[in-house]
Amino acid sequence: MSRWRSGTISSTRKNVPPSPRKLPIIGNLHQLGSFPHRSLRSLSNRYGQLMLLYFGSKPVLVASSAEAAREIMKSQDHIFSNRPKLSIPDRLTYGSMDVGFASYGEYWRQVKSICVVQLLSNKRVQSFRRVREEETSAMVDKIKQLGVVNLSKFLISFTNDVVCRVALGRKYSDDEKDHRNFKGFLGEIMELLGTKSIGDYMPWLTWVNRINGLDAKLDRVAKQTDEFLENVIQVHRDGKLKHDTIKALILDMFAAGTDTTSIALEWTIAELIKNPRTMNMLQYEVRQVAANKKDIDEHDLEKLPYLKAVMKESLRLHPPGPLLIPHESTQDTKVMGYDIKAGTQVMINAWAIARDPSLWEEPEEFRPERFLDSSIDLRGLHFELIPFGAGRRGCPGISFAMAVNELALAKLALNFNFALPNGERGEDLDMSETFGINVSKKLPLLVVATSHAC
Repeated sequence: MSRWRSGTISSTRKNVPPSPRKLPIIGNLHQLGSFPHRSLRSLSNRYGQLMLLYFGSKPVLVASSAEAAREIMKSQDHIFSNRPKLSIPDRLTYGSMDVGFASYGEYWRQVKSICVVQLLSNKRVQSFRRVREEETSAMVDKIKQLGVVNLSKFLISFTNDVVCRVALGRKYSDDEKDHRNFKGFLGEIMELLGTKSIGDYMPWLTWVNRINGLDAKLDRVAKQTDEFLENVIQVHRDGKLKHDTIKALILDMFAAGTDTTSIALEWTIAELIKNPRTMNMLQYEVRQVAANKKDIDEHDLEKLPYLKAVMKESLRLHPPGPLLIPHESTQDTKVMGYDIKAGTQVMINAWAIARDPSLWEEPEEFRPERFLDSSIDLRGLHFELIPFGAGRRGCPGISFAMAVNELALAKLALNFNFALPNGERGEDLDMSETFGINVSKKLPLLVVATSHAC
């Protein structure tokens, strides 16, 4: 209690951002709710684009505007490029030895460079073009054999196969037990990465995780993950890297490359089914480009401006990671005139920014046309649209993800007409979310995919 009181007293001596009223001991943790990106937007509507919360005694700065995000991830990027040490990611990524959660410094620069040089540079992404085209065609062929399709499951399998071939040089069949199990608990990994451990903010309550089952679940998933990755790296050893570093980097590729990409495609198809006029316009564009050769390849993507607008609009409304990965300040500083002390955790509400009515006309509507005559890019240059983050800690896999997303969407739009089963109307499609570090549809996307004669 004295620690909480001293934190409150010291805060009043500085020009700190506005804060909701906090409770003793837990601070503002009770205000996060089941969907923190939505709860935090509601709070920011009342307390402003920059607000200071307390998770236990830990100060957490929440940025909910493009201006605030630009200040943090561009103007003062050198101060806010660190990551907070969080127990769940730390356990799953071998002591934060991956790119996403590693502390800012020389180690992070080295492993990021390895990932970019080996997998994520524009040149390397282009070199994997054949893999993407083969796997998208294979997915289309499988869907053609079915009536009602669990598209969510197909998209996860497709993106996983692409990542396996790119990162490991092979893909695993569903008959291989270890890989089948890994696909099964990948969702648990992402759910855990989005879970807040009470011990991170109130260390004296760490024991609660033993009572509520979180520790047991974390132990099980970490063990299963490690067993799978151990088998994988038997044929992918690199004497330059530590054993755990290799496993952490492979996990990054699976988690980001599979989960994030499949979620983006899932939301995109769902929005198109809910908006049949937009679906028709996309299909018309793709089918016109493919008319003579009756197929689409990556060379055609630059001829598909409406498809690119659809993908941007989907990522605007449904950024897979709505709060990005938390940042942390490394020194005392001022942000937009407010005093921010060293060690403050920072959350960027990319979801709220992308629905800001001061930036977007009819922000809750799915309207790809808004991007047709717009120069807004999603690579971290325009802070009103940052689904991949920005600055030093922006996602290095943007080119890889967009190459997969755009080709898959083009192939699906070319080859199929989509409807919901049992005569359900698209406008009634359930768009409920499930929250983790990424936000996916709560219910699988079940569709009737009717082949289109190209």
